[in-house]
Amino acid sequence: MAPVQDNIHPIFHRLLQRSDKEQLLKQTAKVIWLTGLSGSGKSTIAEALEKELHKMGFLTMLLDGDNIRTGINNNLSFSAEDRIENIRRISEVSKLFLNCGIITINCFVSPTNEIRALAKSIIGEADFLEVYVNAPLEVCEARDVKGLYAKARKGLIPDFTGITAPFEAPEHPALEIPTDKLEIQEGVQRLMDFILPIISNQ
Repeated sequence: MAPVQDNIHPIFHRLLQRSDKEQLLKQTAKVIWLTGLSGSGKSTIAEALEKELHKMGFLTMLLDGDNIRTGINNNLSFSAEDRIENIRRISEVSKLFLNCGIITINCFVSPTNEIRALAKSIIGEADFLEVYVNAPLEVCEARDVKGLYAKARKGLIPDFTGITAPFEAPEHPALEIPTDKLEIQEGVQRLMDFILPIISNQ
């Protein structure tokens, strides 16, 4: 029996190209990848960023860890293997949005340099903008909006990043937002100032 790949014949070259979509939307598509500990402020910043970009006429898509895990990745655990598969799927979905000319805002803990390198390799280095939403563990734990750190401390959540699983800070992020030192709106503005020259195509 022939391998499955022998029966797959992609038609990407016959489809409308990303540049056609970007011209229609008058924007340059990128994947803005927010990484950081749970409670660092990723989702809050991402939501505010999307609203600001929407008001300015940009077409965006926001992908958030919890939302993704209730849908396309609801069959995955938090094991090391499933964390990798989680990011692989997210990256492939992000690439689809990217190729449709859409600015994609991703907020995922994505705790290791290896796992973020996987995302970058799938999405493409030129289109992957890594943003480190940085807050010390003690600050994130003090916020503990979802009560996750408390559960992790009690052993109720295995492999929880920052407690029983490691978080590796990005080595060379495109932008760092220290949310223990900035108000949320200041962090959003810093991200806006960084991203607007990149995505504007007017």
